[in-house]
Amino acid sequence: MAAELHVELVAADRQVWSGEATLVVARTTSGDIGVMPGHQPLLGVLESGPVTIRTSEGGTVVAAVHGGFISFADNKLSLLAEVAELSDEIDVQRTERELERAKADDDAEAQRRADVRLRAATAAH
Repeated sequence: MAAELHVELVAADRQVWSGEATLVVARTTSGDIGVMPGHQPLLGVLESGPVTIRTSEGGTVVAAVHGGFISFADNKLSLLAEVAELSDEIDVQRTERELERAKADDDAEAQRRADVRLRAATAAH
């Protein structure tokens, strides 16, 4: 079994992250899934949630992902997201204000997006 897998995290407008990893954890419509080298091929629908990538160098990359697809075959994992941003790109204070506005407006979708962004930003630190 290979010791790492190649990961591509792509949003509709850009490549967010690419590299080698030992583990990727993502939320799908079937529940949370962890993918390691040698995993069975899969194709799934991503739910909004943080994606955690354990890099081959021992680091951790966390991204907020909003919808999309996950595909794995031949030790290549593709995460094709509608929207994705790395945790270090997220302005926590601005996102907290967005969450408060969404709660005040009773906007469940905006609340969910802000919550996912905050979880991704805080998970990385």
